[in-house]
Amino acid sequence: MNIENTKAQMRKGVLEYCILSILKDKDKYASEILGALKDAKMLVVEGTIYPLLTRLKNAGLLNYRWEESTSGPPRKYYALTETGQLFLNELNGTWDELRNAVNLVTNNK
Repeated sequence: MNIENTKAQMRKGVLEYCILSILKDKDKYASEILGALKDAKMLVVEGTIYPLLTRLKNAGLLNYRWEESTSGPPRKYYALTETGQLFLNELNGTWDELRNAVNLVTNNK
């Protein structure tokens, strides 16, 4: 069994939750979202994030707007929709329950 595959699957399982959390307070464009994930040591590449952002938008959890940039082409800024905020609130509770359960099973505090 390949440990890197298992670790990648664990990261993929929480990536949507992380993206929604990054957008909870401020609209961001894809590079900012990627930067926040990388700063948190989440190993994500652009080829992964763009389809995921599209899927979240198509699910009604995100919307976007184009904004002119002073340093290049216009940027697509993503924002949580009202549905996305409700979805994130639900995931917050689920994450707390899951984290507590995993900590109990693995004897971590």
